[in-house]
Amino acid sequence: MELLSPFDLSPLQWSLMAVCGMLIGMSKVGVPGVSMIVVPILAFIFGGKQSTGVLLPILMMADLFGVGYYRRHAQWNYLVKILPWAFIGVALALWVGEIVNDEQFKDLIAILVFLCIGLMLWKDRRKEKNVLPDSWWFAASMGVLGGFATMIGNVAGPIFAIYLLAMHLPKNNFIGTSAWFFLILNFCKFPLHLFIWKTISWPSLQMDLMTLPAIALGAFLGIWLVRIIPEKTYRTAVIVLTAISAFLLLI
Repeated sequence: MELLSPFDLSPLQWSLMAVCGMLIGMSKVGVPGVSMIVVPILAFIFGGKQSTGVLLPILMMADLFGVGYYRRHAQWNYLVKILPWAFIGVALALWVGEIVNDEQFKDLIAILVFLCIGLMLWKDRRKEKNVLPDSWWFAASMGVLGGFATMIGNVAGPIFAIYLLAMHLPKNNFIGTSAWFFLILNFCKFPLHLFIWKTISWPSLQMDLMTLPAIALGAFLGIWLVRIIPEKTYRTAVIVLTAISAFLLLI
């Protein structure tokens, strides 16, 4: 479908766009899973594939808030392990994006996220903390799957959360590492959406820029929430909201 201009949106659609911006701002500073709700909302307004191009610049603006606040907490050794594999996943998604249905991608990703959650919980119960983190195939599989998911539908959050939770990172390191991971990937995806998939246009960028106040509000709310959530509660919240987010991909 042709992208709507800012003047074509109804008051309800603008309200939904503002909510989406706020939720993404919250997610980028450490409130896990909430941004997944944005995917079905924007798909409802713009359609499946076009919504990914509308969402990407919003994510990029929110990434700057996340990196700006948590930049010193990133664990680059974990990023170095997974980023090359993530770029392979992006390239794979770019190749198959035109021939496989978006809904099939989302269903597959959700199923794999549920499997990863089960594997992680089993690992925690066994208390063998070095089984998965030291395995190159774990970083490779999470990287390829995460890169594929972020290119197809901007839904790599739950997958990367599984990777970092398996490393048992403290809360701030978890958020800082995630912030850098998605900033790098999202800025690399922008020219692909613009020139190859053509899902980004000047009207869509105008709409995205108008969500900036909502993104900022969400970021400040998210920072406040992260400060008051205890470490154990935060980890549990990540697991629960990741599972809910994966379920949202199936409906």
